[in-house]
Amino acid sequence: MLTAEQIKAARALLSWGQRELAEASGLSLPTIKRVEAARGTIRSTPATIIAIRKALEGAGIEFIQNGVVGVTRKRS
Repeated sequence: MLTAEQIKAARALLSWGQRELAEASGLSLPTIKRVEAARGTIRSTPATIIAIRKALEGAGIEFIQNGVVGVTRKRS
């Protein structure tokens, strides 16, 4: 599960705009905007969700889903 709110929070932690996420994920800027415009769990293709998750995790984001849905930065 990945939510639009988690994506926005992850970008904020990284100081990334939507364009940076689009470039890092290999997706188009309109796709990122569409995904983030939704509320709650993302409804998109599995490939899109995987690309976003990999880009953010590769930049040091960890997704939290243990009763609380959120994001944090991985410790170095």
